[in-house]
Amino acid sequence: MAKSVAEVFIETLVNAGVQRVYGVAGDSLNGLTDTIRKSKDIQWMHVRHEEVAAFAAGAEAHLTGTLAVCAGSCGPGNLHLINGLYDCHRNRVPVLAIAAQIPSGEIGSGYFQETHPEHLFKDCSHYCELVSQAHQMPRVLGIAMRTAISKRGVAVVVIPGDVALRECTAPALSLGIQDFAPVMRPSDAELQTAAQILNRASKVTILGGAGCEGAHSELIAVAERLWAPIVHAMRGKEFIEYDNPYDVGMTGLLGFSSGYHAMMNCDALLMLGTDFPYQQFYPKNARIIQIDRLGEQIGRRTPVDLGLVGNVKDTLEALTPLLQDKLDRSFLDTCLANYKDARKGLDDLAVGEPGRTPLHPQYVAKVLDALADEDAIFTCDVGTPTVWAARYLTMNGKRRLLGSFNHGSMANALPQAIGVQASHPDRQVISLSGDGGLAMLLGDLLTLRQLRLPVKLVVFNNHALGFVELEMKAAGLIDYATELVNPDFAKLAESAGVFSARVEKPEDLAPALTNALAHNGPALVEVLVHRQELSMPPTISLDQAWGFSLYMIRAVLSGRGDEVIDLAKTNLLR
Repeated sequence: MAKSVAEVFIETLVNAGVQRVYGVAGDSLNGLTDTIRKSKDIQWMHVRHEEVAAFAAGAEAHLTGTLAVCAGSCGPGNLHLINGLYDCHRNRVPVLAIAAQIPSGEIGSGYFQETHPEHLFKDCSHYCELVSQAHQMPRVLGIAMRTAISKRGVAVVVIPGDVALRECTAPALSLGIQDFAPVMRPSDAELQTAAQILNRASKVTILGGAGCEGAHSELIAVAERLWAPIVHAMRGKEFIEYDNPYDVGMTGLLGFSSGYHAMMNCDALLMLGTDFPYQQFYPKNARIIQIDRLGEQIGRRTPVDLGLVGNVKDTLEALTPLLQDKLDRSFLDTCLANYKDARKGLDDLAVGEPGRTPLHPQYVAKVLDALADEDAIFTCDVGTPTVWAARYLTMNGKRRLLGSFNHGSMANALPQAIGVQASHPDRQVISLSGDGGLAMLLGDLLTLRQLRLPVKLVVFNNHALGFVELEMKAAGLIDYATELVNPDFAKLAESAGVFSARVEKPEDLAPALTNALAHNGPALVEVLVHRQELSMPPTISLDQAWGFSLYMIRAVLSGRGDEVIDLAKTNLLR
């Protein structure tokens, strides 16, 4: 008996090792979801919002390095995928999105829920095509999956619901790709040029990003030969920070002064697998070498003297023998001393004196870091939770850290935690959620209970869009449209059958987190934290200083001088 298009579709996914599909069911997906229902080899992950499905699939792909899949029904259903897919695409993780379409005979008539996904998803995918004939589907699906894997990004297959139910004469395909990890390195002549630049420099700094995954030993070997301090971008933290005697922290808006000064005072900068976007944090008088497997990314943030196309691991393996051991490590020692001082300054802020409320968010992150498992996987919301994750979560080579670090979307932490926990059922998964981020996709708190996912949520409740308020202050503006009237998140979670606790005093934090982490199921700990906590960047521009002064003047003149006083108490009186 001939199989249906939907059956061949799902069989192809299973052949490629796909174990689950995240989505919300709908009539245009009926052929696919009913096939999944009958299968023992693949699972439908029923979330409450399709945006969550895309974020969850992206998180699974990020951690496994393999293809993950999400789906949305026709019209609004698959449109909800877009924000999450943008995040997947910009994080360069292999994700296949199934965008169901209205009945094929109605396309172009302005039918109920009609959209044109093949146009709408173009900007957040490498491949997006419509399946209009039954025999066409296996070929299109194979191209989409290979594209997502080989280009490490999103591919979209648009399929009308009626086409999915037709007979398919073509069989399910094998992708023919087992583990797409080609060796990529520059030519010998290019490597010689890079070595000459680095050998002639007296003060070399390394800036590493997500491209350093799997290249830790090669990175340390180069730093040892050059006596080079290593600065990391946010997406490089989990791959660079651990077992690293040359680590001097981050730079950028979330970073440390030590990382900033190591970058600004070098005479040669070696960029490894990073697309760090902030131009003002690059040195102006250093020679710059950039290594990236994507040639189009070279030189787009700062002018470079030499761009090398290749994987970081492969390139460093070939480059290291050409480097001369430096004899003077004074620059490295200065940078390490700066890092020690910066680290002490940050740790001094992470205090919790019994009885003093609300809590400092730094203290929450520090206590959580101490209590979490050695191989815990963290997700963090955009905004201040990302700041505290960057500064207080310790990476050790076993832990992982995910966030919306390129796309910068709110509400990413809970959805990503869903994908992480589903694909890693034996690992401790912890979400650092902001009150604004959690509220935005709050419905999928119910997904944790429904799918029995033991994710632990730590909610930083400051009743505000905290990072937005900081940006307003830096621009000299009075806070506006940032206040959040929140529910009691702990009670709300309890009503959904989720273990919960609400922390208002520092002395209650460790017991609440300990109980939540030990709970056999999903858990939420809501912590009331200071709204006026400042997360200062490693350097302050004159414009920012002037803007902050204007904010204080305007706040006092508008009758909100109590905010200025509270700001001082929160950040100066510890």
